[in-house]
Amino acid sequence: MPRQPASAGRALPERTLVVDNGGYTIKAGYATTETPDASKECHVIPNCMTRSRDKKIWIGAQLDKCRDFGEMAFRRPVEKGYPVNWEAEKEIWDHSLFDKKGAIKCDPHDTNLILTEAPNALPILQTNCDQIIFEEYEFASYYRCIGPSLNAYNDTRSLFEDPPQQDTTPIAPAECLLVVDSGFSHTTITPLYRGQPINTAIRRLEIGGKFLTNYLKELVSVRHYNMMDETHLMNEVKEAVSFVSSNFSRDLEGTWKGNRNRKPSRPRRRSHQDNDSRDDSTKNNNDDRDGKNDDDIVIDYVLPDYNIDSKGYMRPHDSLHAAKLRKLGAGAAGGKSEDFMTLGNERFVVPELLFSPGDVGMKQAGIPGAVMQCLSVLPEALWPAMLANIMVVGGNANIRGFVERLEHDIRALAPSKYPTRVVKSADPIKSTWTGGARLATNRDALKHLVVTRQEYQEHGSGWLAKKFGLGAGQFST
Repeated sequence: MPRQPASAGRALPERTLVVDNGGYTIKAGYATTETPDASKECHVIPNCMTRSRDKKIWIGAQLDKCRDFGEMAFRRPVEKGYPVNWEAEKEIWDHSLFDKKGAIKCDPHDTNLILTEAPNALPILQTNCDQIIFEEYEFASYYRCIGPSLNAYNDTRSLFEDPPQQDTTPIAPAECLLVVDSGFSHTTITPLYRGQPINTAIRRLEIGGKFLTNYLKELVSVRHYNMMDETHLMNEVKEAVSFVSSNFSRDLEGTWKGNRNRKPSRPRRRSHQDNDSRDDSTKNNNDDRDGKNDDDIVIDYVLPDYNIDSKGYMRPHDSLHAAKLRKLGAGAAGGKSEDFMTLGNERFVVPELLFSPGDVGMKQAGIPGAVMQCLSVLPEALWPAMLANIMVVGGNANIRGFVERLEHDIRALAPSKYPTRVVKSADPIKSTWTGGARLATNRDALKHLVVTRQEYQEHGSGWLAKKFGLGAGQFST
Protein backbone atom coordinates (compact mmCIF):
# COMPACT_ATOMS: atom_id res chain seq x y z
CA MET A 1 0.00 0.00 0.00
CA PRO A 2 1.55 3.34 -1.03
CA ARG A 3 2.50 5.67 1.76
CA GLN A 4 0.83 9.04 2.14
CA PRO A 5 2.99 12.06 1.35
CA ALA A 6 4.63 13.44 4.44
CA SER A 7 3.36 16.93 3.60
CA ALA A 8 -0.23 15.79 4.16
CA GLY A 9 0.38 15.27 7.84
CA ARG A 10 2.76 18.09 8.73
CA ALA A 11 2.39 21.82 9.02
CA LEU A 12 4.01 24.01 6.37
CA PRO A 13 5.90 27.21 7.17
CA GLU A 14 3.69 30.27 7.36
CA ARG A 15 5.51 32.25 4.70
CA THR A 16 5.33 31.44 0.99
CA LEU A 17 7.65 33.10 -1.49
CA VAL A 18 6.30 33.31 -5.05
CA VAL A 19 8.96 33.73 -7.77
CA ASP A 20 8.06 34.27 -11.41
CA ASN A 21 11.52 33.81 -12.89
CA GLY A 22 11.23 35.57 -16.25
CA GLY A 23 13.90 36.14 -18.84
CA TYR A 24 13.86 39.94 -18.44
CA THR A 25 12.74 40.43 -14.84
CA ILE A 26 12.12 38.36 -11.72
CA LYS A 27 8.78 38.99 -10.05
CA ALA A 28 9.17 37.95 -6.42
CA GLY A 29 7.45 38.54 -3.11
CA TYR A 30 5.62 36.92 -0.23
CA ALA A 31 1.99 35.86 -0.60
CA THR A 32 -0.21 37.68 1.86
CA THR A 33 -3.88 38.26 2.63
CA GLU A 34 -3.24 41.37 4.72
CA THR A 35 -3.43 43.84 1.80
CA PRO A 36 -6.33 43.96 -0.70
CA ASP A 37 -3.93 44.47 -3.60
CA ALA A 38 -1.50 41.55 -3.49
CA SER A 39 0.60 42.96 -6.33
CA LYS A 40 1.96 45.63 -3.99
CA GLU A 41 4.01 42.88 -2.34
CA CYS A 42 5.61 41.98 -5.67
CA HIS A 43 9.13 43.22 -6.39
CA VAL A 44 10.21 43.47 -10.03
CA ILE A 45 13.94 42.71 -10.23
CA PRO A 46 16.10 42.78 -13.39
CA ASN A 47 17.16 39.20 -14.12
CA CYS A 48 20.64 40.03 -15.38
CA MET A 49 24.22 40.88 -14.53
CA THR A 50 25.64 43.91 -16.33
CA ARG A 51 28.94 45.65 -16.86
CA SER A 52 29.04 49.36 -17.58
CA ARG A 53 31.60 51.08 -19.75
CA ASP A 54 33.55 52.09 -16.64
CA LYS A 55 33.86 48.33 -15.85
CA LYS A 56 31.51 48.44 -12.88
CA ILE A 57 29.39 45.32 -12.26
CA TRP A 58 25.68 45.59 -11.46
CA ILE A 59 23.76 42.51 -10.26
CA GLY A 60 19.98 42.16 -10.23
CA ALA A 61 18.25 44.84 -8.16
CA GLN A 62 21.44 46.90 -8.05
CA LEU A 63 20.71 47.96 -11.63
CA ASP A 64 17.96 50.26 -10.33
CA LYS A 65 20.68 52.52 -8.95
CA CYS A 66 22.57 52.77 -12.24
CA ARG A 67 22.35 56.08 -14.12
CA ASP A 68 24.68 55.48 -17.08
CA PHE A 69 23.45 52.74 -19.41
CA GLY A 70 25.69 53.64 -22.32
CA GLU A 71 27.28 50.59 -23.99
CA MET A 72 26.04 48.40 -21.14
CA ALA A 73 26.91 44.71 -21.56
CA PHE A 74 24.25 42.26 -20.34
CA ARG A 75 24.57 38.68 -19.17
CA ARG A 76 21.26 36.88 -18.71
CA PRO A 77 20.95 33.43 -17.11
CA VAL A 78 17.67 32.72 -18.92
CA GLU A 79 17.82 31.84 -22.62
CA LYS A 80 14.69 31.24 -24.71
CA GLY A 81 12.67 31.24 -21.50
CA TYR A 82 14.67 28.56 -19.67
CA PRO A 83 17.32 29.04 -16.94
CA VAL A 84 20.51 27.61 -18.43
CA ASN A 85 23.16 29.35 -16.32
CA TRP A 86 22.51 28.69 -12.65
CA GLU A 87 25.87 30.13 -11.67
CA ALA A 88 24.70 33.56 -12.81
CA GLU A 89 21.13 32.98 -11.58
CA LYS A 90 22.33 32.09 -8.10
CA GLU A 91 24.37 35.29 -7.98
CA ILE A 92 21.28 37.32 -8.86
CA TRP A 93 19.09 35.48 -6.37
CA ASP A 94 21.68 35.86 -3.61
CA HIS A 95 21.77 39.64 -4.05
CA SER A 96 18.05 40.14 -4.66
CA LEU A 97 16.17 37.50 -2.65
CA PHE A 98 18.46 36.44 0.21
CA ASP A 99 20.48 39.57 0.99
CA LYS A 100 19.75 40.67 4.56
CA LYS A 101 19.85 44.29 3.38
CA GLY A 102 17.44 43.64 0.51
CA ALA A 103 13.68 44.10 0.35
CA ILE A 104 12.71 40.40 0.56
CA LYS A 105 15.23 38.96 3.08
CA CYS A 106 14.20 35.35 2.47
CA ASP A 107 15.14 32.59 4.92
CA PRO A 108 14.71 29.47 2.75
CA HIS A 109 14.75 27.05 5.72
CA ASP A 110 11.46 28.53 6.93
CA THR A 111 9.80 29.35 3.60
CA ASN A 112 7.62 27.61 1.01
CA LEU A 113 8.53 28.38 -2.60
CA ILE A 114 6.30 28.59 -5.67
CA LEU A 115 8.52 28.86 -8.76
CA THR A 116 7.42 29.25 -12.37
CA GLU A 117 8.97 27.81 -15.51
CA ALA A 118 8.25 28.09 -19.23
CA PRO A 119 6.08 25.38 -20.84
CA ASN A 120 7.76 22.27 -22.24
CA ALA A 121 11.01 22.65 -20.33
CA LEU A 122 13.59 19.91 -20.82
CA PRO A 123 13.71 17.34 -17.97
CA ILE A 124 17.42 17.97 -17.41
CA LEU A 125 16.74 21.68 -16.85
CA GLN A 126 13.94 20.83 -14.42
CA THR A 127 16.21 18.45 -12.51
CA ASN A 128 18.93 21.10 -12.26
CA CYS A 129 16.38 23.55 -10.90
CA ASP A 130 15.10 21.08 -8.29
CA GLN A 131 18.63 20.38 -7.11
CA ILE A 132 19.41 24.08 -6.71
CA ILE A 133 16.23 24.66 -4.71
CA PHE A 134 16.63 21.75 -2.29
CA GLU A 135 20.36 21.10 -2.20
CA GLU A 136 21.81 24.60 -2.53
CA TYR A 137 19.17 26.79 -0.90
CA GLU A 138 17.42 24.09 1.21
CA PHE A 139 13.89 25.50 0.99
CA ALA A 140 11.44 23.89 3.39
CA SER A 141 9.00 23.03 0.58
CA TYR A 142 8.65 23.78 -3.09
CA TYR A 143 6.17 23.76 -5.98
CA ARG A 144 7.30 24.19 -9.60
CA CYS A 145 4.71 24.90 -12.29
CA ILE A 146 4.46 26.52 -15.70
CA GLY A 147 3.88 30.24 -15.39
CA PRO A 148 0.70 30.70 -17.49
CA SER A 149 -1.23 28.19 -15.37
CA LEU A 150 -1.11 30.50 -12.33
CA ASN A 151 -3.19 33.11 -14.19
CA ALA A 152 -6.24 30.88 -13.73
CA TYR A 153 -6.21 31.81 -10.03
CA ASN A 154 -6.61 35.53 -10.69
CA ASP A 155 -10.00 37.20 -10.51
CA THR A 156 -10.85 36.52 -14.15
CA ARG A 157 -14.60 37.01 -13.65
CA SER A 158 -14.23 40.71 -12.92
CA LEU A 159 -11.67 41.00 -15.70
CA PHE A 160 -14.17 39.65 -18.25
CA GLU A 161 -17.04 41.47 -16.48
CA ASP A 162 -18.83 38.20 -15.76
CA PRO A 163 -21.25 37.78 -12.81
CA PRO A 164 -19.44 36.98 -9.55
CA GLN A 165 -19.23 33.37 -8.41
CA GLN A 166 -21.99 32.28 -6.04
CA ASP A 167 -20.02 29.86 -3.88
CA THR A 168 -17.71 30.98 -1.09
CA THR A 169 -14.64 29.05 -2.21
CA PRO A 170 -11.70 31.32 -1.40
CA ILE A 171 -9.52 30.25 -4.31
CA ALA A 172 -10.85 28.44 -7.36
CA PRO A 173 -9.24 28.47 -10.80
CA ALA A 174 -11.17 29.60 -13.86
CA GLU A 175 -12.87 26.66 -15.53
CA CYS A 176 -11.64 27.53 -19.03
CA LEU A 177 -8.97 30.09 -19.87
CA LEU A 178 -6.73 30.63 -22.88
CA VAL A 179 -3.60 32.48 -21.81
CA VAL A 180 -1.51 34.38 -24.37
CA ASP A 181 1.78 35.10 -22.62
CA SER A 182 3.98 37.39 -24.73
CA GLY A 183 7.11 38.17 -22.76
CA PHE A 184 10.81 38.81 -23.23
CA SER A 185 11.96 35.45 -24.62
CA HIS A 186 8.94 34.12 -26.52
CA THR A 187 5.17 34.05 -26.83
CA THR A 188 3.16 31.04 -25.67
CA ILE A 189 -0.52 30.12 -26.02
CA THR A 190 -1.62 27.90 -23.14
CA PRO A 191 -5.17 26.50 -22.77
CA LEU A 192 -6.15 25.87 -19.16
CA TYR A 193 -8.98 23.66 -17.96
CA ARG A 194 -9.69 24.14 -14.24
CA GLY A 195 -6.19 25.46 -13.77
CA GLN A 196 -4.59 22.48 -15.52
CA PRO A 197 -2.63 23.16 -18.74
CA ILE A 198 -3.50 21.00 -21.73
CA ASN A 199 0.09 20.31 -22.71
CA THR A 200 -0.56 18.84 -26.17
CA ALA A 201 -2.28 22.08 -27.26
CA ILE A 202 0.36 24.54 -26.04
CA ARG A 203 1.85 26.55 -28.88
CA ARG A 204 5.00 28.69 -28.87
CA LEU A 205 6.12 31.59 -31.07
CA GLU A 206 9.85 32.32 -31.00
CA ILE A 207 9.28 36.07 -30.93
CA GLY A 208 9.26 38.11 -27.75
CA GLY A 209 10.47 41.45 -26.46
CA LYS A 210 14.13 40.54 -26.97
CA PHE A 211 13.58 39.73 -30.65
CA LEU A 212 11.67 42.99 -31.18
CA THR A 213 14.41 45.04 -29.50
CA ASN A 214 17.12 43.42 -31.62
CA TYR A 215 15.12 44.07 -34.78
CA LEU A 216 14.66 47.73 -33.82
CA LYS A 217 18.42 47.99 -33.19
CA GLU A 218 19.09 46.79 -36.71
CA LEU A 219 16.62 49.21 -38.30
CA VAL A 220 17.88 52.21 -36.35
CA SER A 221 21.53 51.30 -36.98
CA VAL A 222 20.92 51.33 -40.73
CA ARG A 223 18.81 54.49 -40.81
CA HIS A 224 20.19 56.67 -37.99
CA TYR A 225 22.97 55.83 -35.52
CA ASN A 226 24.86 52.63 -34.78
CA MET A 227 22.88 51.27 -31.85
CA MET A 228 24.00 47.64 -31.89
CA ASP A 229 25.70 48.05 -28.48
CA GLU A 230 22.87 50.09 -26.94
CA THR A 231 20.48 47.30 -25.96
CA HIS A 232 19.06 49.04 -22.89
CA LEU A 233 18.44 52.32 -24.71
CA MET A 234 16.74 50.67 -27.67
CA ASN A 235 14.55 48.64 -25.34
CA GLU A 236 13.38 51.88 -23.75
CA VAL A 237 12.77 53.40 -27.19
CA LYS A 238 10.71 50.36 -28.16
CA GLU A 239 8.57 50.54 -25.04
CA ALA A 240 8.01 54.27 -25.40
CA VAL A 241 7.12 54.61 -29.09
CA SER A 242 5.84 51.24 -30.39
CA PHE A 243 2.24 50.56 -31.34
CA VAL A 244 0.44 47.85 -33.26
CA SER A 245 -1.18 49.20 -36.40
CA SER A 246 -4.84 48.48 -37.03
CA ASN A 247 -4.21 48.95 -40.77
CA PHE A 248 -0.62 48.04 -41.54
CA SER A 249 -0.70 48.69 -45.29
CA ARG A 250 -2.24 52.16 -44.89
CA ASP A 251 0.20 53.27 -42.21
CA LEU A 252 3.17 51.88 -44.12
CA GLU A 253 2.13 53.72 -47.27
CA GLY A 254 1.60 56.93 -45.31
CA THR A 255 5.07 56.92 -43.81
CA TRP A 256 6.69 55.79 -47.06
CA LYS A 257 5.64 59.03 -48.76
CA GLY A 258 7.98 60.91 -46.45
CA ASN A 259 7.54 64.55 -45.50
CA ARG A 260 6.00 65.83 -48.71
CA ASN A 261 2.99 68.13 -48.26
CA ARG A 262 3.33 67.87 -44.49
CA LYS A 263 2.32 70.83 -42.37
CA PRO A 264 4.93 71.64 -39.73
CA SER A 265 3.76 70.89 -36.21
CA ARG A 266 4.63 73.10 -33.28
CA PRO A 267 7.61 71.79 -31.30
CA ARG A 268 6.85 70.99 -27.68
CA ARG A 269 9.04 72.40 -24.96
CA ARG A 270 10.62 69.84 -22.67
CA SER A 271 9.00 69.76 -19.25
CA HIS A 272 9.64 67.95 -16.03
CA GLN A 273 7.14 65.30 -17.14
CA ASP A 274 9.58 64.22 -19.84
CA ASN A 275 11.91 62.97 -17.10
CA ASP A 276 9.35 60.60 -15.63
CA SER A 277 9.97 56.87 -15.45
CA ARG A 278 9.67 54.39 -18.30
CA ASP A 279 6.23 53.39 -17.07
CA ASP A 280 4.98 56.96 -17.47
CA SER A 281 6.49 57.13 -20.96
CA THR A 282 4.68 53.96 -21.91
CA LYS A 283 1.48 55.28 -20.36
CA ASN A 284 1.68 58.45 -22.44
CA ASN A 285 2.18 56.24 -25.48
CA ASN A 286 -1.21 54.64 -24.82
CA ASP A 287 -3.21 57.70 -25.86
CA ASP A 288 -5.76 57.20 -28.61
CA ARG A 289 -4.72 57.76 -32.21
CA ASP A 290 -6.97 57.59 -35.25
CA GLY A 291 -4.08 56.33 -37.42
CA LYS A 292 -5.21 58.26 -40.50
CA ASN A 293 -2.54 60.98 -40.50
CA ASP A 294 1.12 60.14 -40.84
CA ASP A 295 1.87 63.26 -38.75
CA ASP A 296 0.64 61.18 -35.82
CA ILE A 297 3.11 58.41 -36.64
CA VAL A 298 6.39 60.23 -37.24
CA ILE A 299 7.96 61.44 -33.99
CA ASP A 300 11.35 62.52 -32.69
CA TYR A 301 12.99 60.57 -29.89
CA VAL A 302 15.53 62.66 -27.99
CA LEU A 303 18.36 60.44 -26.79
CA PRO A 304 19.40 60.69 -23.14
CA ASP A 305 22.52 62.51 -22.05
CA TYR A 306 23.73 60.20 -19.29
CA ASN A 307 25.71 63.05 -17.73
CA ILE A 308 22.44 64.85 -17.02
CA ASP A 309 19.56 62.40 -17.33
CA SER A 310 19.21 58.64 -17.71
CA LYS A 311 15.96 58.82 -19.70
CA GLY A 312 15.16 59.89 -23.23
CA TYR A 313 11.78 61.18 -24.34
CA MET A 314 9.70 61.51 -27.48
CA ARG A 315 8.14 64.64 -28.93
CA PRO A 316 6.07 65.52 -32.01
CA HIS A 317 8.10 65.72 -35.19
CA ASP A 318 8.62 69.08 -36.89
CA SER A 319 10.55 68.61 -40.12
CA LEU A 320 11.68 72.23 -40.39
CA HIS A 321 12.76 72.41 -36.77
CA ALA A 322 14.56 69.05 -37.02
CA ALA A 323 16.46 70.11 -40.15
CA LYS A 324 17.56 73.31 -38.45
CA LEU A 325 18.81 71.46 -35.37
CA ARG A 326 20.79 69.00 -37.46
CA LYS A 327 22.37 71.82 -39.41
CA LEU A 328 23.36 73.75 -36.28
CA GLY A 329 24.19 70.65 -34.25
CA ALA A 330 22.55 72.15 -31.16
CA GLY A 331 19.22 72.07 -29.39
CA ALA A 332 16.73 74.91 -29.16
CA ALA A 333 16.92 75.18 -25.39
CA GLY A 334 19.90 77.33 -24.49
CA GLY A 335 22.12 75.92 -27.25
CA LYS A 336 22.44 72.65 -25.36
CA SER A 337 23.71 69.70 -27.38
CA GLU A 338 20.90 67.37 -28.38
CA ASP A 339 20.88 64.09 -30.28
CA PHE A 340 17.59 62.72 -31.56
CA MET A 341 16.19 60.19 -34.01
CA THR A 342 13.20 60.67 -36.26
CA LEU A 343 11.15 57.48 -36.15
CA GLY A 344 8.35 56.65 -38.57
CA ASN A 345 7.36 53.18 -39.69
CA GLU A 346 9.80 51.64 -37.20
CA ARG A 347 7.15 52.32 -34.57
CA PHE A 348 4.69 49.77 -35.97
CA VAL A 349 6.84 47.57 -38.24
CA VAL A 350 8.68 46.12 -35.23
CA PRO A 351 5.64 44.88 -33.20
CA GLU A 352 4.00 43.70 -36.43
CA LEU A 353 6.35 40.70 -36.23
CA LEU A 354 4.15 39.28 -33.47
CA PHE A 355 1.37 38.96 -36.07
CA SER A 356 3.45 38.35 -39.21
CA PRO A 357 6.73 36.53 -38.43
CA GLY A 358 7.10 35.85 -42.14
CA ASP A 359 8.16 39.48 -42.60
CA VAL A 360 11.62 38.44 -41.38
CA GLY A 361 11.57 34.99 -42.92
CA MET A 362 10.33 33.00 -39.92
CA LYS A 363 8.24 29.98 -40.90
CA GLN A 364 5.82 30.31 -38.00
CA ALA A 365 2.27 31.54 -37.70
CA GLY A 366 1.63 34.80 -35.88
CA ILE A 367 -0.17 34.89 -32.55
CA PRO A 368 -3.71 34.72 -34.06
CA GLY A 369 -2.71 31.73 -36.19
CA ALA A 370 -1.04 30.06 -33.22
CA VAL A 371 -4.26 30.50 -31.21
CA MET A 372 -6.21 28.69 -33.92
CA GLN A 373 -3.56 25.94 -34.06
CA CYS A 374 -3.97 25.54 -30.31
CA LEU A 375 -7.76 25.27 -30.59
CA SER A 376 -7.53 22.73 -33.42
CA VAL A 377 -6.03 20.22 -30.96
CA LEU A 378 -8.84 20.69 -28.42
CA PRO A 379 -12.30 19.12 -28.56
CA GLU A 380 -14.65 21.52 -30.35
CA ALA A 381 -16.88 21.50 -27.28
CA LEU A 382 -14.21 23.60 -25.52
CA TRP A 383 -13.88 26.17 -28.30
CA PRO A 384 -16.72 28.49 -27.16
CA ALA A 385 -15.36 28.73 -23.60
CA MET A 386 -11.76 29.20 -24.75
CA LEU A 387 -12.54 31.86 -27.36
CA ALA A 388 -14.70 33.76 -24.88
CA ASN A 389 -11.94 33.78 -22.24
CA ILE A 390 -8.65 34.82 -23.86
CA MET A 391 -6.36 36.53 -21.37
CA VAL A 392 -3.24 38.42 -22.48
CA VAL A 393 -0.27 38.74 -20.10
CA GLY A 394 3.41 39.58 -20.44
CA GLY A 395 5.27 42.80 -21.18
CA ASN A 396 4.27 42.94 -24.87
CA ALA A 397 0.62 43.23 -23.81
CA ASN A 398 1.43 46.85 -22.91
CA ILE A 399 2.16 47.74 -26.55
CA ARG A 400 -0.59 50.11 -27.66
CA GLY A 401 -3.14 48.46 -29.93
CA PHE A 402 -1.91 44.91 -29.25
CA VAL A 403 -5.07 43.57 -27.61
CA GLU A 404 -7.43 45.24 -30.09
CA ARG A 405 -5.52 43.90 -33.09
CA LEU A 406 -5.32 40.40 -31.58
CA GLU A 407 -9.07 40.29 -30.96
CA HIS A 408 -9.78 41.53 -34.48
CA ASP A 409 -7.54 38.95 -36.14
CA ILE A 410 -8.80 36.04 -34.02
CA ARG A 411 -12.40 36.95 -34.84
CA ALA A 412 -11.50 36.87 -38.54
CA LEU A 413 -10.15 33.31 -38.18
CA ALA A 414 -12.53 31.77 -35.62
CA PRO A 415 -16.00 30.44 -36.46
CA SER A 416 -18.49 33.31 -36.38
CA LYS A 417 -20.92 31.33 -34.23
CA TYR A 418 -18.56 31.57 -31.25
CA PRO A 419 -18.17 34.91 -29.41
CA THR A 420 -14.58 36.05 -28.95
CA ARG A 421 -13.33 38.08 -26.01
CA VAL A 422 -9.72 39.16 -25.54
CA VAL A 423 -8.75 41.12 -22.43
CA LYS A 424 -5.49 42.32 -20.97
CA SER A 425 -4.67 41.56 -17.37
CA ALA A 426 -4.87 44.50 -14.99
CA ASP A 427 -1.09 44.27 -14.62
CA PRO A 428 0.30 42.07 -17.41
CA ILE A 429 3.81 41.96 -15.97
CA LYS A 430 2.77 40.92 -12.45
CA SER A 431 -0.27 38.85 -13.43
CA THR A 432 1.40 35.45 -13.14
CA TRP A 433 2.91 36.35 -9.78
CA THR A 434 -0.47 37.58 -8.51
CA GLY A 435 -2.11 34.29 -9.47
CA GLY A 436 0.58 32.38 -7.60
CA ALA A 437 0.12 34.60 -4.55
CA ARG A 438 -3.63 33.94 -4.56
CA LEU A 439 -3.04 30.20 -4.85
CA ALA A 440 -0.60 30.31 -1.92
CA THR A 441 -3.29 31.70 0.38
CA ASN A 442 -5.23 28.44 0.02
CA ARG A 443 -3.27 26.45 2.59
CA ASP A 444 -5.10 23.18 1.94
CA ALA A 445 -4.32 23.23 -1.78
CA LEU A 446 -0.76 24.36 -1.14
CA LYS A 447 -0.19 21.49 1.28
CA HIS A 448 -1.05 18.96 -1.43
CA LEU A 449 0.91 20.71 -4.16
CA VAL A 450 4.29 21.31 -2.55
CA VAL A 451 7.07 18.80 -2.02
CA THR A 452 9.02 19.05 1.21
CA ARG A 453 12.77 18.76 1.38
CA GLN A 454 12.39 15.57 3.38
CA GLU A 455 10.26 14.02 0.58
CA TYR A 456 12.82 15.07 -2.01
CA GLN A 457 15.62 13.41 -0.08
CA GLU A 458 13.53 10.27 0.34
CA HIS A 459 12.09 9.86 -3.17
CA GLY A 460 14.50 11.72 -5.46
CA SER A 461 14.08 13.99 -8.46
CA GLY A 462 12.27 11.41 -10.62
CA TRP A 463 9.36 11.20 -8.21
CA LEU A 464 9.39 15.00 -7.98
CA ALA A 465 8.93 15.36 -11.74
CA LYS A 466 5.93 13.02 -11.69
CA LYS A 467 4.26 14.89 -8.84
CA PHE A 468 4.75 18.30 -10.43
CA GLY A 469 3.55 16.90 -13.74
CA LEU A 470 0.11 16.39 -12.24
CA GLY A 471 -0.21 20.14 -11.68
CA ALA A 472 -2.68 22.12 -9.61
CA GLY A 473 -5.69 21.03 -11.61
CA GLN A 474 -6.04 17.78 -9.65
CA PHE A 475 -7.10 19.77 -6.59
CA SER A 476 -9.40 22.26 -8.29
CA THR A 477 -12.59 20.22 -8.35
